[in-house]
Amino acid sequence: MKSLKLVFFLYCILFAILQVLYFLDYPLPNFIRFYLADFLCMPIVLSICLLVVQHLKKDKSLRLNITSISSVFLMYTVYFEIILPPIHWRYTADFRDVLLYLAGSIIFYFLQKAP
Repeated sequence: MKSLKLVFFLYCILFAILQVLYFLDYPLPNFIRFYLADFLCMPIVLSICLLVVQHLKKDKSLRLNITSISSVFLMYTVYFEIILPPIHWRYTADFRDVLLYLAGSIIFYFLQKAP
């Protein structure tokens, strides 16, 4: 669990730095500009979900099961890649985003099981 907390902390810092760079309009490679946030998304969101569940249940040994992780992954995929692109100009449907959501979900699944 310590490894998950460390990754969560590092991902949050990396995401914050990325947002500052966006705000400053700093030139970034396209992969970082368009895809890094998608990769960071699932581990951050799922870590927050896990912490909330552990707090509510008062059981620090709880872990999210594959069904819960898959549900969040599918919800993000449907919402951000299917529902939003036709109704808001800022969002575009991109299969690479889905793959990055999936990669982040898989990383979270294994990190939460680590000691």
